[in-house]
This record gives sequence, structure tokens and C-alpha cells, in this order.
Amino acid sequence: MTTSQVMRRLMLAGIAVLLLATASCGYHTGGKAVRLPTDLHTLYVPTFINGTSIYRIEQTITEDVIRELRSRTNYRVVTTNDGDADATLTGTVTAAIISPLTYDPATGRISSGMVTVSMSASLVTSKGKVLWENPNYLYREQYQVSRDAPSFFEEEEPALGRIANSFAQTLVSDILEAY
Repeated sequence: MTTSQVMRRLMLAGIAVLLLATASCGYHTGGKAVRLPTDLHTLYVPTFINGTSIYRIEQTITEDVIRELRSRTNYRVVTTNDGDADATLTGTVTAAIISPLTYDPATGRISSGMVTVSMSASLVTSKGKVLWENPNYLYREQYQVSRDAPSFFEEEEPALGRIANSFAQTLVSDILEAY
């Protein structure tokens, strides 16, 4: 065998080893394994608890979670407890902080801010069995503050809306997918 043939075989062996190593890293597609019991048909989602001073943040988050559940699942989602729900999804907004992030050097005014929200959620059957829970959700959203007074628009609310949307998507994925 010539040197170039030996090099070629070593290179092919190296590539094969790399392919085997990357193929066995534990990656898998989401959405195939579901943890939820098959007899689960109705979810009760009460308004989340607001443990913060941010007005109506719990309502915004609850609405987004309900919308996401209805669009991504076949469960009947109810917002009033009629006693027929198979499980209850509860949540608490545990903290919400709105803070300045950067300042305009010319005026000293805030030019951008950061909204940080932490939440917890759990899904419990009507018999009290915890199907799923996560006490440590944390979301951050940056927003810009308008410098022009006539066109000033409060950006904290849209930032909170984006957080609620991201949380709802993540929450429903976490519940539905077996990770």
C-alpha cells in the first residue's frame, strides 16, 4: 500500500469515528414521547397568581398559556372549575423587575430597560398527583425607551407581552414533550 492510500484510509476511519460519536450524542426529535396520561382530556387553567406589583401581568400570562394550549393540543381547556377537569395547571408570577439598562450620555435619561420575570407552574391531576412542575422559569426582555417626547410609547407592556408569549410556548412544550 502506498502512503497516500494509508492516509486516505486513516482519514476515512477518522470520519467514521466522528460520525459515530455525533450520532450517539443523545439528540432526538421532540414531540414523540408524551408524559401525560392518555385519560387526560380536560385541563382547568385558573388565572395565575400575581406575587408582584406589576398590574395584570398574571392575566396576560394566563391568557397566552390558554391560547397556546388550545392551539397546540386537543385538550379541552376550561377557565372555570366545574369539577369535570382531569387536571389543573396553576402558575405563580413570583417576581417581576423593571430596571434601566443603558443611559443616554447626552441627557442622562434611560435609553433602554430590562424586564425580568420569574414564574413557577405545575400540572396536578384531580386526584392530587403531580404530573409536571417547574418552579424556576426566568425570562428577560430588553426594550428601548423613546427619546422623542411627542412620539413616546411605553415599551414595558409590549416587553411583558413578549415574555408572556415566550413563557406560554416554553411551558406548553415542557408539559407536552418528554425532556
